[in-house]
Amino acid sequence: MTNKITEKTLNDLEFSTILETIEAYCISDLGRQVVKKIRPFSRSLELKSELNQVNEYLSSYVNENRIPNHYFDEITKEIYLLGIEDSFLDGEAFIKIASMSENVNDLLLFFKKFASYYPSLFAQSEHIEINKQINANINAIISPFGEIIDKASPVLFAIRKDLNKIRGQLGSSFNKALAHYASLGYLDEIRESVADNQRVLAVQSMYRKKVNGAIMGSSKTGSIVYIAPETTLQLSRDLQNIKYEEQEEIVKILKKLTNIIRPYALLFKTYQAYLSHLDGVGAKAKYAQKINACLPKIVNEKKIFLKNAYHPILWMENNSKGLRIIPQTLELNKEQQIIVISGPNAGGKSITLKTIGLLQIMIQSGILIPVHEKSEVSIFDNILTDIGDNQSIENHLSTYSYRLKNMRNFLKRCNANTLFLIDEFGTGSDPELGGALAEIFLEEFYEKGAFGIITTHYSNLKVLASELENVTNANMQFDQRSLEPLFKLHTGQAGSSFTFEVAQKNGIPFRLINRAKKKVEREKIRLDKTIAKLQQERNVLQGKSDGLAKEQLAAKEGSAKLLEQQKKIQDKIQSFQDLYDNNQKMLSFGRKANELINKFFQKKNKKELKDEFLKWAMVQEAKYEKLKKDKLDTELKKKNDQKEIPLSKRERTKINKELRTQERIKAELLKKTEKEVIPEIVKIRIKKQKVDREKAIVIEGYQFQIHDTVRLKDGNAKGTIEKIEKNMATINYGQINAKSNVNQLELVKRASKK
Repeated sequence: MTNKITEKTLNDLEFSTILETIEAYCISDLGRQVVKKIRPFSRSLELKSELNQVNEYLSSYVNENRIPNHYFDEITKEIYLLGIEDSFLDGEAFIKIASMSENVNDLLLFFKKFASYYPSLFAQSEHIEINKQINANINAIISPFGEIIDKASPVLFAIRKDLNKIRGQLGSSFNKALAHYASLGYLDEIRESVADNQRVLAVQSMYRKKVNGAIMGSSKTGSIVYIAPETTLQLSRDLQNIKYEEQEEIVKILKKLTNIIRPYALLFKTYQAYLSHLDGVGAKAKYAQKINACLPKIVNEKKIFLKNAYHPILWMENNSKGLRIIPQTLELNKEQQIIVISGPNAGGKSITLKTIGLLQIMIQSGILIPVHEKSEVSIFDNILTDIGDNQSIENHLSTYSYRLKNMRNFLKRCNANTLFLIDEFGTGSDPELGGALAEIFLEEFYEKGAFGIITTHYSNLKVLASELENVTNANMQFDQRSLEPLFKLHTGQAGSSFTFEVAQKNGIPFRLINRAKKKVEREKIRLDKTIAKLQQERNVLQGKSDGLAKEQLAAKEGSAKLLEQQKKIQDKIQSFQDLYDNNQKMLSFGRKANELINKFFQKKNKKELKDEFLKWAMVQEAKYEKLKKDKLDTELKKKNDQKEIPLSKRERTKINKELRTQERIKAELLKKTEKEVIPEIVKIRIKKQKVDREKAIVIEGYQFQIHDTVRLKDGNAKGTIEKIEKNMATINYGQINAKSNVNQLELVKRASKK
């Protein structure tokens, strides 16, 4: 498989619109970049792997084993810095790396655990290293908020201890100064403020000389002067010095941690690429869920069978407006290599053509498509398109000149592994001359074995399609009564253009339409009318055919049910017959045994009884062996009839031996099962008896009282004693009362003492 699909083809089929929609489902910027770069795959194995991954991700929405969240922050800058010697990362960078590492490890373990559910996603992740040491190293130094923890090093622990001590002293000293100058009335109403990251006194400007300290600034009006008390200045300088030492120690710690993490730079790159790819796969799956897409069967033979296919862009647009969209069913294969679609303008020819092309591009780009699950597609090396009016202003080319250049390109690149899509084939020039040239092009594409779909109004192309063996006509159906297109493709017959009918629908006056009809050759009008009439008759026949097909299917289903019921009845009859035969056999054995016993009672002759019993037993054994032999002969005869080869005595013996071996194995399995099951049954019985014993409280010589909860020794229902008279207790079971002898009762719960 080689990918020769050009950007022109992607643009003609509006593939970029699909990518923009999928991009919106991504959860990361890198995932969006991955989606923007999606193009048809050039390797078949990679394509199938991607399609299976998207399909498995889609299936995760409906099973219990949902794929874990895989959001991540980009670490491209961090990976770049790790490649620079003596560089170091800050706490926030380490948090992003730790989060990504943990995320990937969770995903790798998840796919390993559920490899049977997600085989392709597991295969994609199997080669990636699981590394928990990275997070262990980072978590030992960095807090979840990206700060260096106190115990990152003994030096940092000591520095921060001193830092907290000085901060305490500084706060205490400032509070004393604040209370002192406030009592003297030197401070403004706000009392204090912050300047250069330190607390300062808000002194009224008239008292600034009476306050000892350093002036740190003033208010805009000049009425307030901000002064740092003299008693705190030295402590502030000590605090700044210790902060500087703290920062130096933090840099040392970060450099050391960076050097520990640096060897994993390539692994981080792999992690980021993996999460970006998974984000793209997830976005494709979300898009597939939105448009009800699925994975059709990928076949090796050149074939396209799209059942109930939708154009995804049109589907989303119509769905948002609440409009209905008609699905199309179309097939290309060796017997139907090229389809020529004709029919009225605005009847859906172009959108049908674009639907097939776009869905083929999507599936070859690893994107699921909105079709019936029984659809089938194969992979094409090349997809060529000629859609729309492509005048080239830059190159001073007319529409027809441009299309001729395009056809020249088609002729160069077309082969048996090509799918071509041409809209309005042959237009742009004189109908007769352009149509003749279009015929030649179509014949060339046909001879090269290319698959394709073209739309046209040219009658000569419709005729050619009916003449070529593996080229088929198709039409977009049109309702002549309502003059409305039905947007439904029908294969097997050319369609009328309904030129005058469409003109009438669009408000062209009848007199102008009639004048136009007079200018057209009479035979042309007759041909167009004939085609339209045939198309209408074909639609009626198709409707009847569909009805008959449904009735036939219903009849087949009913017949299958009857056959199934008949089989069940036959099985039951055979089962009853076997049971009856077995019972008759047992009765016969019983009668014979009874006869021998009676004879023994009369004659009291043990030897005669023994001889007759052995004789009877040997007769039964002979009958059994004969029955067994007949059964074996029947089996052998069946095999001989199937193989038409007579079996030798050795083969007969071998089969007989196999039958005996099977019977012996069945008997051993039965004994083994009994050996395993019977002890378990005994255990369950013992356990049940134990539970039953525990249900009642047995108290020797207990005298039952009113309101005691009791139950009968051989029963399970519990009740409350209402009354006791002469060893007869009246028991209330809720809705009913019953009497019983107290000797038949068991105590369940004593009456509560009030």
